[in-house]
Amino acid sequence: MNMKKVGFGSKAVHLGQDFDLKTGAHNSPIYQTSTYVFDNVDDAIRFNKDQESGYTYTRFRSPSEAELSKKVALLENGEAGISLGSGLGAISTAIMTLVKGGDHIVASDVLYGCTLTLIEEILSDYGVEFTLVDTTDHDAVKAAIQPNTKIVYLETPCNPTLKITDIKRVSEIAHEHGAKVLVDSTFASPYIQNPLDLGADVVIHSATKYLSGHGNVVAGVVVGSKEFIRKVRMPHLQTLGAVISPFDAWVVMQGMKTLELRMERHCENGMKVAEYLNDHPAVEKVYYPGLPEHPQHELAKKQMNGFGGMISFDLKGGFEAGKALMNSVDMISIATSLGNVDTLIQHSPSMSHFDMTPEERAAVGINEGQVRLSVGVENVEDIISDLDSALDLMEKKIK
Repeated sequence: MNMKKVGFGSKAVHLGQDFDLKTGAHNSPIYQTSTYVFDNVDDAIRFNKDQESGYTYTRFRSPSEAELSKKVALLENGEAGISLGSGLGAISTAIMTLVKGGDHIVASDVLYGCTLTLIEEILSDYGVEFTLVDTTDHDAVKAAIQPNTKIVYLETPCNPTLKITDIKRVSEIAHEHGAKVLVDSTFASPYIQNPLDLGADVVIHSATKYLSGHGNVVAGVVVGSKEFIRKVRMPHLQTLGAVISPFDAWVVMQGMKTLELRMERHCENGMKVAEYLNDHPAVEKVYYPGLPEHPQHELAKKQMNGFGGMISFDLKGGFEAGKALMNSVDMISIATSLGNVDTLIQHSPSMSHFDMTPEERAAVGINEGQVRLSVGVENVEDIISDLDSALDLMEKKIK
């Protein structure tokens, strides 16, 4: 069957999978080994020079990692991929493959907290300069680029304010100045968005989230050109050590077989929950690209295949209202992760972005009563019912 012509769901099930020819096992084996035996020294030399030709040591590459990487790369329409031990491992290894002391990064002013820490506190110690900008403002992006800019780094949709950056336009701007575009597409997944098709050079996923989908693994994936992925693997993964275990790679692959089914339900539920919150008197503002009020709604319709399951919203009661709502939910779990089959909720100012000052949060649109909701695949009536009860309790607590 020509897999290029089949639907996304069929690709998510079948792409990258090789049946075990020795046993006929239908499901991929877990290659739970640290090292590999060579037939001869010439093979060892050849495999060490070209990691794609065989396997030497699981820190470099394993059959389980190779299968997962191939599957995600094909779903992203990329040349090659590499899987790593965490989403942050994927982010840091990808960025460090492209920059050195004296180089400059332009990045979104709203980022996952640990990505921001990497850029502001770690890379800067090694002489890497950075400028944070609102990447929805194309003039600001253009103005921020310097002669030594090597990377324009985007999150879209971004965490937690759900801003949508025009990947195609920003890629055009970056490429005019010789910079590479890296896109963290975790909030979207390959089902909703394919940044490489829009001009980006590298796409990154925290596979902990939607790719796996069940909250039972920590992993990351990077997709890009074959040349770039070879550099990520050797020497960067080789020496930085953000290796994914064969078992974790296998777990993500199992989750990915239902990616289309889950994402369809996440999108469907997300839209209904966003509309409910948008009409609730205790909610001041809802951030969801599927709502017509979202400032990049038209761009989201053009750039994305669906609006996803991530919602943020501001409560009228501010910081204390956010805390009170967290303590009032029942079925919904209080957790800082996302992309699970079950619905997760967090108060961003006191949880994921607690280490920013109120002034720093306000500057990038993270308000004190802002709540982030990762809408699961439960019956949407039950999600809304739990929110409705929790919002009622919240209002009583803060009166």
